[in-house]
Amino acid sequence: MITMTDSAMAAINRFMSSTAKPVAGLRIRVEGGGCSGLKYSLKLEESSAEDDQKVDCGGIVLLIDDTSAPLLGGVTMDFVESMEGSGFTFVNPNASSSCGCGKSFAC
Repeated sequence: MITMTDSAMAAINRFMSSTAKPVAGLRIRVEGGGCSGLKYSLKLEESSAEDDQKVDCGGIVLLIDDTSAPLLGGVTMDFVESMEGSGFTFVNPNASSSCGCGKSFAC
């Protein structure tokens, strides 16, 4: 479903190890917003919802709701560090267009 680069996995592991709370997984959700109409939302969760799809991605549990799942099929998630800043970027084969920052898209 989702492919994560080594850089993305390392960043998520850093965030997970720096929190004092227990982490059940990383929630990846698609929501309305962003400059292209839809945006990605990431959040470390202490527990999963009953209807979450749980996807093991290299030892990291991804929590995905049923509405977001079809929009995330085939997505590659990366973590980029540059002079302009750092953050997660997404390459989504389901997108008809996306913004230059890689954080929002349209279908």
